[in-house]
Amino acid sequence: MQLSKNNLQDKQNPIYDVIVIGGGAGGLSAGIYLKRYRLSSLMIDKGKARSFWMQELHNYLGLPPDTPGRVLLQRGKEHYASLDGDFLNGFVEEVIDEGQTFAIKVKVGRQNSIEAVFRSKYLIAASGIIDYLPPLDDMRNVYEYAGYNLHVCMVCDGYEMIDKKCGFFAGSEVAIEEMVFNLSWFTPYITIFTHGVFTISEPLRNKLKEYGYPIIETPIHQFVGKNHKMTGVELTDGSLIELETGLISMGSRYHNTYLKDINLELQGNNLLTDKMCRTSHPRIFAIGDLKVGLNQVIIAAGDGALAATAIWREIRRTTGARPWLENLA
Repeated sequence: MQLSKNNLQDKQNPIYDVIVIGGGAGGLSAGIYLKRYRLSSLMIDKGKARSFWMQELHNYLGLPPDTPGRVLLQRGKEHYASLDGDFLNGFVEEVIDEGQTFAIKVKVGRQNSIEAVFRSKYLIAASGIIDYLPPLDDMRNVYEYAGYNLHVCMVCDGYEMIDKKCGFFAGSEVAIEEMVFNLSWFTPYITIFTHGVFTISEPLRNKLKEYGYPIIETPIHQFVGKNHKMTGVELTDGSLIELETGLISMGSRYHNTYLKDINLELQGNNLLTDKMCRTSHPRIFAIGDLKVGLNQVIIAAGDGALAATAIWREIRRTTGARPWLENLA
């Protein structure tokens, strides 16, 4: 059932078995499995999952390689709705551990918003991350090419960059150290752009020079290209650098601040989980990009199945077997 401001009241009293925060591939997969397991669930989605603006999902088994991410999400949402799962567009502000239940505070509506509180026995955090993109005055110019031949994931899209002139757009020296030499597995034709926001140390500068990787520290004015195909970068001094593809590595923002008051184990910015995606809290699960692992759509979907199954097994053991009452009369 699609929830809105008009029908929230009736849904704030019952306690859901599970609330899923995030309606991306992982969250939708979890929701579908939860409903197939006959568990009550509410999915709360802020909109625009990371995969929403990916134009082609080349790494999802069984789908045509030109399938847009938004198509996968729409089909997943329709599947979840067909199983009578509750869905709410809203922004989760806080999760409070009440002992046996969680209270989830949600802001609903971007204009004239209202606050609502929902409760559940279990929680699945599937809210993902947002990648930082080159901060230009005209961000539409970035989105013109992002998700086409301007990529954010080397694991997903490295093979699309094979032996192409690639711009590597870094947000820090650490990003260069971690990514550039791995990127060279796919292509050695790498030009590094700092956008003028940080300085590269002399040791790293010398190492990059040894491999012949140019460093461009002049800020970017705009990307250039046509029909979503990026062909280069125009710098603020008017010069043009020709490219055939690009990889953005400027960091990410994790959507997990609603868990800040719950003491969960982290590895860096990622939540630590067991093999079934359970965090250090026994009733909180983390899936997809929030947890330690590969940031892949197909893995997030698998994580959703794992988390939902673990929760069902636990509730099933607690509830016990259902008797055939007519045979006991």
